[in-house]
Amino acid sequence: MANRVFRENFSAALLFTTAGLLAGALIVTTMGGISWWIVTAVALAALVLAFAALRNRTDSQRQISDEVVEPSSLPSLAREVIEIVPDPLMLLGSTGRVIFANRAMHAVVGTEAEGKHVSAVMRAPAVLQAIKHTSGTGEPSNVGFVERVPVERHHEAHLTRMDHAPHLTALLLHDLTALKRAEQARADFIANASHELRTPLASLTGFIETLRGHARDDEAAREKFLGIMQEEAQRMRRLIDDLLSLTRIELNEHVPPSGEVQLGDIVRDAVATLAPIAKAEDVALISDIPSDLPPVRGERDDLVQVFQNLIHNGIKYGKPGGHVWISLSVPAEASAYGRGGRAMVSATVRDDGEGIPREAIPRLTERFYRVDIKRSRERGGTGLGLAIVKHIVNRHQGRLSIESRLGEGSTFAILLPIAAAEENSPAPVTELI
Repeated sequence: MANRVFRENFSAALLFTTAGLLAGALIVTTMGGISWWIVTAVALAALVLAFAALRNRTDSQRQISDEVVEPSSLPSLAREVIEIVPDPLMLLGSTGRVIFANRAMHAVVGTEAEGKHVSAVMRAPAVLQAIKHTSGTGEPSNVGFVERVPVERHHEAHLTRMDHAPHLTALLLHDLTALKRAEQARADFIANASHELRTPLASLTGFIETLRGHARDDEAAREKFLGIMQEEAQRMRRLIDDLLSLTRIELNEHVPPSGEVQLGDIVRDAVATLAPIAKAEDVALISDIPSDLPPVRGERDDLVQVFQNLIHNGIKYGKPGGHVWISLSVPAEASAYGRGGRAMVSATVRDDGEGIPREAIPRLTERFYRVDIKRSRERGGTGLGLAIVKHIVNRHQGRLSIESRLGEGSTFAILLPIAAAEENSPAPVTELI
């Protein structure tokens, strides 16, 4: 390499000097009578220009060589060590070009990041500023940032410059999502439990005081109050169960499921479980489940909870003598495909109840939101069912949409990725129409 560069530089210098001598000789021939020192001056000037050009060329080559560091130049042992590091790790050149990214980093920036500028694969301004600072000054940097899609993830970026020629900057990401979610879940659970349990606890306390007081010997009042107390206790149990379920789902929402399940079997089980309740409410459950549906990527218990919640809602809030239709299909419409053309399975749960006011639809998946608070409590609702559905669908990288018209009923539609499709994850979307 060094010999080749020397030969190229020497040839260029000789070329510039020869050109200078010829130019001087031409001047002498043309003008005549010009002394030899003019020829010498022209030649020296050409030589100076030649070496100046060579110096600039060498500096340019050095700058380019500082940046052209290929992954293949890394020792094989170092590559293997970097690859098995569980945290995302990336090496950057002096101008910010991605030299190498390990497998864990591929989940963050994609598999084709190498060779691109870091700003083309990462959209976190705080991280880009920290990279610039560390690469330029050599001072280590730590900065936190949040990814909002496809699900919210919290990271802390650690940057260190390795001082060898050329300079390389190492970017290491530490995932703080589980820690942040645990902190938020604890705070939410305490706030929600203390707020929602206050009313039933106050009722229980009041009935106990009454039974221990003037209603001590009133058998009719005792039976009535004990029945109400049992309902309030069951309501608290349902509320706590739903809160614990929602907390568990939110803690794992950023971790996609790895199993494969048959959605048809899950829906059949949910329908069979809720058939006695539907019969008691005089509601007919009608299912349309093709036999050749492909499996979806998912967790069985979570998806059972999704369809039980949606079908139960259809039964509770439908009309007596009404219907709840459950259908599965693989739609061909482009709008039913995920990011990267990923095929999806569609599941819809439709009822012919009284419908939901349009202004209430955007809030249906909020915690504890109820369109009719009195009716919801009378029907045993906790206000958490659709929030649980939303977070499970998000974890499964699917889509949830809700349509409703007053007097015509409501339709809840879910799209879930087919397990055999390409692993280009679609962004979870909750569409409220």
